[in-house]
Amino acid sequence: MIAYLKGNLIQKLTNQVILDVGGVGYRAWIPLSTYLKLGSVAETVELYIYTHLTDNSLSLYGFSSKEEKEIFLKLISISGIGPKLALNILSGIEASDLEDAIRKSDINRISLIPGIGKKTALRIAMELQEKLELKEKVLESEGFQEKEDLISALMNLGFKRKEVEGAVEETIKAHSVEADFETLLRESLKKMAKL
Repeated sequence: MIAYLKGNLIQKLTNQVILDVGGVGYRAWIPLSTYLKLGSVAETVELYIYTHLTDNSLSLYGFSSKEEKEIFLKLISISGIGPKLALNILSGIEASDLEDAIRKSDINRISLIPGIGKKTALRIAMELQEKLELKEKVLESEGFQEKEDLISALMNLGFKRKEVEGAVEETIKAHSVEADFETLLRESLKKMAKL
């Protein structure tokens, strides 16, 4: 199964691209949001791929970000929403805006997407709300553990818990989610040195 492609852009249309990866041309269907983020023809681009296999076809769907692919996978998990409709949804609304509309149960916003009626919008909101809440809980618990590890490391260096909690929180907020533990510890120590 193909999950990722990086290659030269040979052809770029609003709904599909062809990538040359090691002399092989791969066609991937894309949402409009990915089209707008891709470079020009002949540039090297990367796509996160979903491989859709049926009895009589094999199709690749490409996305400019993991988040976009993730929401696409959530959409196709809903009964009655296939890859083409999910792609159409992501062409009509940014992935982050769709997640926000789902969290707020904004059926009107979702039903503004071409090809989506009120019933489908309601089904999307109802079925995906629970999955998004679960994702947030996982991210919160991961963040909580990282925060506790940083506090513990600083306490082992002789600081008191009350002194380090604020510095650790500020450091975590100031740096991206992908910052590694060492970077966060170093930045927290810098903040402690200023106190």
